[in-house]
Amino acid sequence: MDSGWIARPLGLLLFLTMAFPGVTASYSIGIGTADSTGPVAEIVFMGYAKMDQKGTGLHLRTFARSFIIDDGNQRFVFVSVESAMIGHDVRSAVIAKLKKKYGDLYTDENVMISATHTHSSPGGSNLYTLFDLTTFGFIKQSFSAIVNGITKSIERAHDAVLPGRIFVDRGEVLDANINRSPQAYLNNPKTERDKYNHNVDKTMTQLQFVAADGSPLGVINWFAVHPTSMNNTNRLVSSDNVGYAALLFEEKMNKNSMPGKGKFVAAFASSNLGDVSPNTQGPKCEFSGEECSAQYTCPGKKERCFASGPGKDMFESTSIIARKLFTEAVNIWQRGSKAELKGPVRVVHRYVNMPGQRGEYYNETTGRVEEVEACLPAMGYSFAAGTTDGPGSFAFEQGTTTSNPVWNAVRNFVAAPTEEDIKCHGAKPILLATGRMRLPYQWQPKVVSTQLVAIGDFVIAGVPGEFTTMSGRRMRETIASAVMESTEVEPIVVIAGLCNTYSDYIATPEEYEIQRYEGASTIFGPHTLTIYLKQYRELALAAVHGRKVEPGPSPPDLTTENLISLQTPVIYDTSKWGRDFGDCLRQPEKTVRPGHTVSAIFVSGHPRNNLMMDSSFLTVERIDDNGNWIEVATDANWETRFYWARTSVILGTSQVEITWDIPLDVLPGKYRIRHNGYYRYILGGVFPYQGFSDLFEIQTTSES
Repeated sequence: MDSGWIARPLGLLLFLTMAFPGVTASYSIGIGTADSTGPVAEIVFMGYAKMDQKGTGLHLRTFARSFIIDDGNQRFVFVSVESAMIGHDVRSAVIAKLKKKYGDLYTDENVMISATHTHSSPGGSNLYTLFDLTTFGFIKQSFSAIVNGITKSIERAHDAVLPGRIFVDRGEVLDANINRSPQAYLNNPKTERDKYNHNVDKTMTQLQFVAADGSPLGVINWFAVHPTSMNNTNRLVSSDNVGYAALLFEEKMNKNSMPGKGKFVAAFASSNLGDVSPNTQGPKCEFSGEECSAQYTCPGKKERCFASGPGKDMFESTSIIARKLFTEAVNIWQRGSKAELKGPVRVVHRYVNMPGQRGEYYNETTGRVEEVEACLPAMGYSFAAGTTDGPGSFAFEQGTTTSNPVWNAVRNFVAAPTEEDIKCHGAKPILLATGRMRLPYQWQPKVVSTQLVAIGDFVIAGVPGEFTTMSGRRMRETIASAVMESTEVEPIVVIAGLCNTYSDYIATPEEYEIQRYEGASTIFGPHTLTIYLKQYRELALAAVHGRKVEPGPSPPDLTTENLISLQTPVIYDTSKWGRDFGDCLRQPEKTVRPGHTVSAIFVSGHPRNNLMMDSSFLTVERIDDNGNWIEVATDANWETRFYWARTSVILGTSQVEITWDIPLDVLPGKYRIRHNGYYRYILGGVFPYQGFSDLFEIQTTSES
């Protein structure tokens, strides 16, 4: 069966008295959220590595959600940000901003930033060459937006600190995730696989934050699923399934508040999602609908093996998965069986230079314990094949364990791996020797952040990448075992994925041998997980015993490099001849009903002129009986979409289409659509404008 935690009140008491004497029953808690969306137009998305997947608008804004926990001696900040990944330089910039305002209160040690891994957010903010390559280099707007959003969310949490209590519980979510590399999973030992009912984790773990007066403050949910319901044909910035689940929970708890504006904050954070897909219909040949081959290929040069979600399109699939997560999260929230956390906050952090790190690995085949070593970073051939969530380019296939002389020649022209590299990476034929690539600057991280926090008997392992299902299970068991050596009580352990540094995937050594996408993207070689298990065991023991750990070597500051950006700037905007910015070119229908979609088209400037952070490119407004306009929806709502198009590059003209799917429970009355934007004047300066559609009436009953 899936390993799960059952509330153990007596065990909890024993754990607290043995490991953490003098515990208190409450914490200081601060929670805050802020917009981190970034540029929504003409910036390549980070996630699918498709250079033609440039943003053309907005589906759902992305947010940073911060949670401060303070026991009076130690403060810890957990941030879940709706982004593809978190680079070291983003985190460093956030901490530098906080230092200017709060001194040494927030540091490398106690700030944990976890990306949800949505594949539909603007790229260009990681700085390492490989991750910014498909986005045409570094994008300052993307970097600044995510840094400012995270910083502001922490500042808002800081200003909201008050006495409170924390509870934990778990539930199960079925039919929301599948394993996208089952062949690799099956290569794990049968005795290990037999301990679980599923080849992906179905457990949702929820932390609940309640003020001392009993009022709800927020939740963090950890559930293993890729935010790839929005596929690689999508061109709208979106927080995907976990982002919509967060909005649904916040909408339920914050009555009459716009998204991102309410007091209650709900985060659906990433976990060991490495081999976990939301596309539950599984892979099929995208045109014929036939089954894919055993290597996940399809006949013909243009037909790819593509997995799809449970809906008729990616929007409906996103909604279905999100609502499954939301429904179980609410069930957990409303249950009375939850256990209260009590005990001090213990945070440990260490930077680790991974290449050359050593560990011990028990080889099931030989029955021997072997000394193993982490390699210089490298990517395998199957990395270029992509996954069934988003197939790659060229003729690469997953499961490739032999190299190709032609591709090797191309690789060697850039940077050739040494014989030592080839031997170290074992089953992985090296496509990119990223650890030896220097130009224009470092391609992948060598120094990573490892971090662990214990809050009473609840442990969060912040890991610097995407752990597969079994890798996450082994990590949880390793940490729990280390804690139990001193306390004899099993802690609750969650994996917080994609934290602080992004170092791609972490597959088990057995999965690595199969060289699916995840194994080919395990950059430090076959024993990457083995090294991490050793590192986090040491962190867990240090947390339990209250020991400090050495900070380790600092990663390079890539912001000091001469960063390359090939993204063209916005030069100027002009309105159509005889038109002004904000003019409505196409009006909504005059009379509509719930369930229908209304739309309007406006003359616009470029959305990159002003990102409208904590604001909106659009509002849907209703006029009340007193003649006041009431805001009904913004561009952060599920029901709205914002489509931008440059109608003439030479003239600098643009237009936006705004659509609103009218909810079934909408109030009848008269409405309008407003567009807000900025245009760049050809002679210099950026100026605001707004435009309004004509009024339209929503009727909820049939006229006689």
